[in-house]
Amino acid sequence: MLEALTGFVVVGFAIFVGWLLGRIDLLGEHAGPVLARLTFFVLSPFLLLVVLSQADVTTLFSALLPVSAIAALSVMLVYALVARLAWRRDLGETLVGLLSAGQVNSNNIGIPLSLYILGSAAYPAPVILMQLLVFTPITMTIFESLFAPGATRRGTLGRALRRTLSNPIVLGSVAGTLVSVTGIELPAIVIEPAQLLANACVPVLLISYGISLHGRRVLGGKGRRRDILLATSLKLVAMPIIAWVVAQYVFTLSAQDVFIVVVLAALPTAHNVFNYSQRYGIGEPISRDTVFLTTVGCLPILLIVTLLLG
Repeated sequence: MLEALTGFVVVGFAIFVGWLLGRIDLLGEHAGPVLARLTFFVLSPFLLLVVLSQADVTTLFSALLPVSAIAALSVMLVYALVARLAWRRDLGETLVGLLSAGQVNSNNIGIPLSLYILGSAAYPAPVILMQLLVFTPITMTIFESLFAPGATRRGTLGRALRRTLSNPIVLGSVAGTLVSVTGIELPAIVIEPAQLLANACVPVLLISYGISLHGRRVLGGKGRRRDILLATSLKLVAMPIIAWVVAQYVFTLSAQDVFIVVVLAALPTAHNVFNYSQRYGIGEPISRDTVFLTTVGCLPILLIVTLLLG
């Protein structure tokens, strides 16, 4: 318990430092995007390579994966039914909302929280692989075919697959997984430089996110507040509860695995959902505010989960 609480303090302090840097504008207006690109294209792939290459194969393909998938798909379905049938939202906003409700930030926030709360950065790996290798191609195919300027369905799947396979996070995840599965032992001349860059990932990630929190207004616009609140409630409350029920009573996992899968389910909404909204001009207030609210709200939720299950 003490280790988990220490983890919250460590993560919270790094985020606060980032917020403070943003408030005093020490690094300039482009600091957040630059640090975000650094972590996405350089640091995170190396971290995933190192973590996954050293992870137990049973962790990568354990029962945590189907439990996480069931929890995510359940809240996505609930959001879609409410948005489409009760509120008559269009397909684009519904898609953005259900992704906001069910797609977790298993990389930027999941890795550092898993490292400090659960004791290993490898636990989010199954969720990362599921989202990058399954959810992302499907999502990108729908967005590209329906909402991209001049979109046509011809060749859309191929473009989405090419983008997914060239994603640096995917490349790092796949490379690390292959090393783990095959049992290859990387020489020191390879793993030590990778470890050096990997060690920089978590603090830079948290500082970058803290910078992005400065000056953020939430629920400022009218017309989509209930969409935001529904997505936030499903993400922070319903998804962890569903994960707990499925893990505890359907898969009868051990107490430690139940704790792990509930923590993963309580992670905030993935930032790339907002990126989709920006790129295709759909549902930006929904994704932006849900990302913010779930990121701020996940800390007390995770503290409660830790006190109850940790």
